[in-house]
Amino acid sequence: MVPEPVAAAIAGARRPVCAYVYDPAVAVARIAALRAALPPGTRVLYAVKANGNPDLLRAVAAPADGLEVASGGELDLALAAGARTIAFAGPAKTDDELTAAVDAGAMIHVESVHELRRLTHLARGRTVNAALRVNRAADTPSGSHRMTGTPTPFGIAEEDLDTLPRDTVPISGFHLHAVSNNLDAAAHARFVDDAVTWSVHTAARLGIPLTYVNAGGGLGIDYTGDTTFDLTQLRINPPPPGVTLAVEPGRWITADSGWYAAEVIDLKRNHGRWFAVLRGGTHHFRLPAAWGYSHPFTVLPVDDWPHPYPRPEVSNVEVDATGELCTPRDVLTRGQHVDRLRAGDVLVFARTGAYGWDISHHDFLRHPYPEVKVLGSVG
Repeated sequence: MVPEPVAAAIAGARRPVCAYVYDPAVAVARIAALRAALPPGTRVLYAVKANGNPDLLRAVAAPADGLEVASGGELDLALAAGARTIAFAGPAKTDDELTAAVDAGAMIHVESVHELRRLTHLARGRTVNAALRVNRAADTPSGSHRMTGTPTPFGIAEEDLDTLPRDTVPISGFHLHAVSNNLDAAAHARFVDDAVTWSVHTAARLGIPLTYVNAGGGLGIDYTGDTTFDLTQLRINPPPPGVTLAVEPGRWITADSGWYAAEVIDLKRNHGRWFAVLRGGTHHFRLPAAWGYSHPFTVLPVDDWPHPYPRPEVSNVEVDATGELCTPRDVLTRGQHVDRLRAGDVLVFARTGAYGWDISHHDFLRHPYPEVKVLGSVG
């Protein structure tokens, strides 16, 4: 079902419909639910990379303890949104980005020994908040992407920590983001507990006065089934006194706050398969093609048909929802059954509030961008 306010926003969109609708209230409620499940004092940061829409970001920045960014552009968004605190990550920070992060008072997650030396040089005696991002050797919970425990460009190898230079900016702790889209909350709790324990022991060994452990994000969303990340199973132990535990989910906070709507331009049958060809596609919502799955849709009927020619229509068939790009890979859904579908109806893809528009190749073929409608915003 499409929520009534979302359906109303879609009904008011330009024709042919191509729009994202965001409801910030969903994301705000997610932050409150997560905070209630975590140990008191845990810092909840929102990962801007999941969705950087400025209106949504301003709404999220108010209840969140801060925003996590991974570029100078995201840093600008976070500052404009009024973030209370900012954490800055990313494996290829430029000198300008490091300097801007220092100027903003951000917690900088240092990705390498070389970056640590560069940061120390650029800081020139100024106060710097810094933590080491570490690629630990430990196993990670299951998920769509493993960031650590395997060769990746992220973080400092655990075995290299003993070789760190000593004449650097002060280090306050560790950033240990390890996995993306984990659906097992109990396993995630065990991972966070282990990350804190490891941080305490490692800081003592390295002589680091530990005040900060960031366990990253990774809370998952099931796009094709009914599995949920069960917060009742997220039983994390409180960190030691004087240590701030931080988490930085993005997908889990905003996925359910977004809907992507695309009008059916054509219905056609080729080699035994029906295709619903949309005003839209993977240049707006790339995730299904990138991950190789079919994203479910809901048909939003549109009875108005102001044209003099017959209206294409199918009933009781399976259709592939495909886009307007000149590539056979522009597919959002394969083989979803529809009771009835007509040209001019709108397909609505829920759970598109995270890693939708933000990761897509917007300018391929230069089609017009989708409208963006944010519920509750002015204008």
